[in-house]
Amino acid sequence: MTKHIIIGTSGIGGALARRLSAQGAGLHLISRSDTGLAAELGASHAIADVQDRAALAAAILAAGPAIDGLAYCVGTINLKPLMRLTDADALQDFEINALGAFRAVQAALPALKASAQKTASIVLFSTVAVQQGFASHASVAMAKGAVEGLTRSLAAELAPKIRVNAIAPSLTKTPLAEFLTKNEPTAAAIAALHPLQRLGEADDVAAIAAFLLGQEAGWITGQVIGVDGGRSSLRTKG
Repeated sequence: MTKHIIIGTSGIGGALARRLSAQGAGLHLISRSDTGLAAELGASHAIADVQDRAALAAAILAAGPAIDGLAYCVGTINLKPLMRLTDADALQDFEINALGAFRAVQAALPALKASAQKTASIVLFSTVAVQQGFASHASVAMAKGAVEGLTRSLAAELAPKIRVNAIAPSLTKTPLAEFLTKNEPTAAAIAALHPLQRLGEADDVAAIAAFLLGQEAGWITGQVIGVDGGRSSLRTKG
C-alpha cells in the first residue's frame, strides 16, 4: 500500500485525501485542527501549524520511516494593493506558502528517500497569478513564485528518486476562497473571465494532484501545471 502525507486538509487537501483514500492509499493528514476527516477515512493524523517548524517536523515524522508522496496543500489569498501591503503581510504569505513547503520537504526527505516505489513524489501549489499578472496579488504571487522556483530546484536536486511538481490553480471554490466565491455576482464575473466559463472545484485540482503522486506520472518532474480553466494562456474574446 502506498502512503502519502497531505498537509492542509481543507478544500483541495480534503478532496485529495478522499480521492487517494478511495484509491486505497494510506494517508497521514496534517492540519491545524482535527476536522474529523482522518477518522472518516481511517487515516493517521497530526496537528501542526506550518509556521511552527518544530511542530511541523514532528507531525511529518509521525507518518513513519517511509512515505511515497507528500502534498503541501496550504496557501493564502491575501489580496491588497501594493500601497496597503505591509512587511508583515509579505512575510506571512512567504512563510505559509514557500517557507512552509521548504520545511515540509526538508523534514519528509528521509522518509521519501526510503520509499519502496520506483519514484516518490512531491506536489506543491502555486497560483495562476504567477504566470498571469493580476492587480492586488503582489504578495501572494511573490510567495507562490518562490514555490515555483523551489519546485524546479528540488526536481533537479532530488532526481531520479523523487519527482517534484507544482499545480497552479485559478480561483477554486474552497473555504479559503469563500470570501470571493460566496458572492454570486462576483463569482459569476470571475467565472466569465475563464475560457471554460466556470470556477474550479476542489476535486478538479485534486484529480491532478492524485495523478502526480502516482506512478502513472513516473516520467513527469519539474513541471508547473495550470489547472485554471484556461485562464493563464487562452483568450476567447477580442
